[in-house]
Amino acid sequence: MFRPENLIERKSNYFLLALGLFVCLIATPQISFAEVFIPSHEYVSYFDSNGIYTVIGNVKNNLDYAIIPTIIVSVENNSQIFSKTIQHVPLASGTEIPFKIKFFEVLDNPILLPAELSFEKTIQQTLPIVVLYDETLITYDDGHLTGRIQNNGDTTIYNLKVFAVIHGYEQVLDVGQNMEFIEKIDPGEIINFSMYPDPSITDDVYYYSCFGTMDTTVVPGTAKKADGNFDFRYDSPGTWYHDPVFDDTDTIMSIIGYNSFPLEGYANFEFTPISGNEKFDVTLDNEPVKFIQSMDDMGSWHVAFTVDPLTQGTWKISGFEQGLPPDMPKIPIWIKQSGDWWSTNQIDDLEFLEGIKFLVEKQIIEISLEMSPESEWKIPTWTKTTTGWWYNEKISDDEFLNIIENLVEREIIII
Repeated sequence: MFRPENLIERKSNYFLLALGLFVCLIATPQISFAEVFIPSHEYVSYFDSNGIYTVIGNVKNNLDYAIIPTIIVSVENNSQIFSKTIQHVPLASGTEIPFKIKFFEVLDNPILLPAELSFEKTIQQTLPIVVLYDETLITYDDGHLTGRIQNNGDTTIYNLKVFAVIHGYEQVLDVGQNMEFIEKIDPGEIINFSMYPDPSITDDVYYYSCFGTMDTTVVPGTAKKADGNFDFRYDSPGTWYHDPVFDDTDTIMSIIGYNSFPLEGYANFEFTPISGNEKFDVTLDNEPVKFIQSMDDMGSWHVAFTVDPLTQGTWKISGFEQGLPPDMPKIPIWIKQSGDWWSTNQIDDLEFLEGIKFLVEKQIIEISLEMSPESEWKIPTWTKTTTGWWYNEKISDDEFLNIIENLVEREIIII
């Protein structure tokens, strides 16, 4: 394959960066709803280094509001149709985000069918994260990329992900994601990141383009449990998992996974608790794995562990309780407890408003206003009565949320 390194020093990248930006600007839609589309040249498929059929694409949102896109990817193989659905993360106005999906079925003659794209309107602010287009953004001869991102906003961003479309000299090859776990990036902070293509196409990589960032992305999964569906999610760049199954006791979940990259990764599984008293253990091919168990602000369990390079096998996570999880409350219990303390004057306004801010950031409360600096936050004292009613279950979660959302929209409450 012709690779014109004689025209430009590859590691300088300035021409390639300009080319990448140009390609993002002129993309022609394959499917669209006026301003929401997947460019046809960025919707492609290939067999990865493990022989798994892989489909990639890139959703662009040119509407003047944020959306939650849903993509249905279908493949025809010997007259049989296989489909998978991705409900992506909220996509702010004027932004784009790539996606990747794998078909673990045995496909010997796959034909990629046009994607089905739909979306719903939502609230999402553009992340103040920029990729630094300078001499540190380097594409190496083995196909991987290193670069830096900077937080240009005034708030800390947590669990950040960086994505990009990976191009060959003539066509799109893959979608890349940062391999490092970025727990947070503070205002003004600069952080290094790296991306790797699938090993099957490393020799053909020419440049990266259409960088996108998000503060959450997970892969959904479902396993049969207690005559029902046990839904879970995981985040594991470079490592893919499939075929989850519970044992006869409904307390051990086995799942097959593989890391095809020659570098260390991580996995972070998220489970809805059944009692909240679960104590997990993790093994890989029956050998103990070191892990961290924690619970997030929404009350979900997280089981996180390191994945060694080029690792394939069966992970088992034990410690589940029998049965299925109960319905989770819409509002985390810690915010309700905070409301009780505030309504009885045990904490100040700012501490309670931190909980309201959390509800806005998690889109439990949907508002169209930008949040104000903390120094300008305010809440009228008379709302303590309403909050007390909510804590004592005289009004429901939905009624409380509607009241708070209305007061924020009318700028009676300012956050």
